[in-house]
Amino acid sequence: MRDLSELDNLNIALVQTTLAWHDRTANFEHFDTLLEQARGADLVILPEMFTTGFSMDSASLCEPENGPASKWLLGQAARLNAVVTGSVIIQAADGSHRNRLLWARPDGTLLHYDKRHLFRMAGEHKHYTPGERQVQFEVKGWRIRPLICYDLRFPVWSRDAQDTDLLLYTANWPGARRLHWNRLLPARAIENLCYVAAVNRVGTDGKGFAYTGDSQVLDFQGESLLSAGEADGVFHVALSACELAAYRTRFPAHLDADTFDLH
Repeated sequence: MRDLSELDNLNIALVQTTLAWHDRTANFEHFDTLLEQARGADLVILPEMFTTGFSMDSASLCEPENGPASKWLLGQAARLNAVVTGSVIIQAADGSHRNRLLWARPDGTLLHYDKRHLFRMAGEHKHYTPGERQVQFEVKGWRIRPLICYDLRFPVWSRDAQDTDLLLYTANWPGARRLHWNRLLPARAIENLCYVAAVNRVGTDGKGFAYTGDSQVLDFQGESLLSAGEADGVFHVALSACELAAYRTRFPAHLDADTFDLH
């Protein structure tokens, strides 16, 4: 059993901002400047499809594995000496299009998670192939599971038995369903007895959909540690492993969790 109390604080930076529609170069230039404010973080989180906005034009906007976004993220990770993550439109080696979260480490390693739940109300399931597996990454000994936007609505996919310390959601969650975002995120924190960090965008996309942000960090009781509201910027918060460990000792509900298999 891990001793969480031995872990250092995890410093994370949430990047909530507007996205240029279908313009990778403009978004790279915007984030090049903005990420200077993320220095000092161990983990920097960008929105879903941060190079394009949430688009169904996967055929023309996709890039290959180890393409421009992969190289850019690895460059930022090395520059900031931090993990930098966000999702982009990728054409996988098998030819399928994926809404893929890229996890760039400062040592030059690139990992990924493919979005499992595709937002059918926008037709995402017609243009992308869903992911097949959960993943878990480590930063400074912290166990972190990334998820993408619509995944938030599915508690079984968010639930696991892997002793996750931080659930991470990157999103383009429209303002029309702001209430759902703000209610589901605390639920995920409470039921999993872990921290939750969620990054959304602001502004209006090329389809006219408005995004109201509400990027936030919640503790293991669903209490707010940071709330960005509708502001555009970079927001920092430090997570305490000692406080997480102490709460799990006082309230070990995870010991009574149901076992199940995912198919």
